[in-house]
Amino acid sequence: MKIALDGMGGDFAPQNTVAGSVMLLAENPRLDKLFLTGDEPTLRAELAKHHCKDPRVEIVHTTQVVEMSEHAVEAVRKKKDSSLSRAVDLVKSGQADAGVSAGHTGAMVAATTIKLRTLEGVERPGIATFLPTERNVCVLIDAGANVDARPEHMMQYAIMGTVVSKHVLGFSNPAVGLMSIGGEDIKGSDFTREIFQLLRSSKLNFRGNVEGHDLFENPVEVVLCDGFTGNVVLKTTEATATAVFHWLKRELKASPVRMAGAWLARNAFRAIYNKTNYEMYGGSPLVGVNGIAIIAHGSSSALAIKNALRVAGEYIEKRINPRIVEAIRDFHEASSR
Repeated sequence: MKIALDGMGGDFAPQNTVAGSVMLLAENPRLDKLFLTGDEPTLRAELAKHHCKDPRVEIVHTTQVVEMSEHAVEAVRKKKDSSLSRAVDLVKSGQADAGVSAGHTGAMVAATTIKLRTLEGVERPGIATFLPTERNVCVLIDAGANVDARPEHMMQYAIMGTVVSKHVLGFSNPAVGLMSIGGEDIKGSDFTREIFQLLRSSKLNFRGNVEGHDLFENPVEVVLCDGFTGNVVLKTTEATATAVFHWLKRELKASPVRMAGAWLARNAFRAIYNKTNYEMYGGSPLVGVNGIAIIAHGSSSALAIKNALRVAGEYIEKRINPRIVEAIRDFHEASSR
């Protein structure tokens, strides 16, 4: 497999992008080639810090970087030699099987949609992200790619989310829940009620409406929402998890007795931290584009970059895109009968 990484993308690039790459190279012998896009002298200097001379690394020199403050589409059109765009170009040309970036999310969505187009039968790509729940890990889709989704887009997200849950997470018959303001059929906006009817008439394992608390108290395997709602849910969940650990740390340090108890329970705390730590999940796939694109967190650590690259490898090996095309085709054929 061959993966292209935006070496200059992210709040802590290129230090963390290179460090994460070195970690993956050491762990994954199945990786045939890792393209690092960005300023060549800078990337080589970072590789030298890790004494990395792995022949599988190929640096693709670029002269531009997409800044976080830039307009997504304009940045893609004007900065054709950016590290982000060149990583996507490598996927478009077939030199790489997947592209990964921790840079500008909007620019990554725009670049992949413009350059790679969408898979057969897919109208709009969506960001699928993983959220830990009380009993499992669910797929939240869309997490921010399409804030003006139409009902037909949402139906496709449900299908694609089901494919990801089944073939990446291993659930045999993933339950789909529609994010709304109440569990009853009549609850929600005209938009969600229309989607509800589409889902109920489909062959998906549709459980019905779910609310925010259902993410953790009564979890489904696929949580369906538009990009605006999904992005708010994702960032609120991430911030809440971070805040809880900060509060817990402060309270546990308040007395010697509490500190002793914390030391005894350290393995339990570590297990919970790992379950809620975004670094362990790596990156979120932009599903529905005609290629594999993984969007990593802007503040990704080296570990998060390594895991984003790992996720890219999983999507290559498990043939997620052909499975999505097949599932979308089956849905359209069933609908036309």
